[in-house]
Amino acid sequence: MMAITDYVPNPEQILEEWEKQPMRRPRLAKVTVNISVGAATERLRGAMKVIEMITGQKPVPRRAKRTIRDFGIRKGENIAAMVTLRGEKAVEFLKKAFEAIGYKLKASSFDEYGNVAFGIKEHIQIPGVKYDPEIGVYGMDVAITFERPGYRVLRRRRARKKHIPRRHRVTREEAMLYLHKEFGVEIV
Repeated sequence: MMAITDYVPNPEQILEEWEKQPMRRPRLAKVTVNISVGAATERLRGAMKVIEMITGQKPVPRRAKRTIRDFGIRKGENIAAMVTLRGEKAVEFLKKAFEAIGYKLKASSFDEYGNVAFGIKEHIQIPGVKYDPEIGVYGMDVAITFERPGYRVLRRRRARKKHIPRRHRVTREEAMLYLHKEFGVEIV
């Protein structure tokens, strides 16, 4: 088993920097949960029920961007359902999702800006969810986005900036350390 120090060179130094400079401490921006079924059928309605049951928020159907004849998908057809969680709801969902995957994430799941994505094979692995034969079993993708305080300058209406400097972006190592400290996730 590899320790967090195998992936993060100086975790104590990073934690010390976060204490001295609160604007450098990353935070959870959002968690996106997606279930793709591939067609606008009864399975899509079931997927929407599952997401609403697990997250407590109403999901949004997602449309196909282009036609794929081999899969029988037409452009503009609803093929997936997704929900975006922020704040306390995101934290509560992540606790359940990490329990479903055994509090382990692959290092290759992190991108260079610290965002991470993982999959849950069956929604019934999430604690507190029971199997319903009428709905079926669905897998889902979970994407976590991190940012530092100050990212609002990209989204605000007045005096918007075109980009955030690379030094203010969350790094891969910082995201790993954040998940390890906040949720007890082990990086493998």
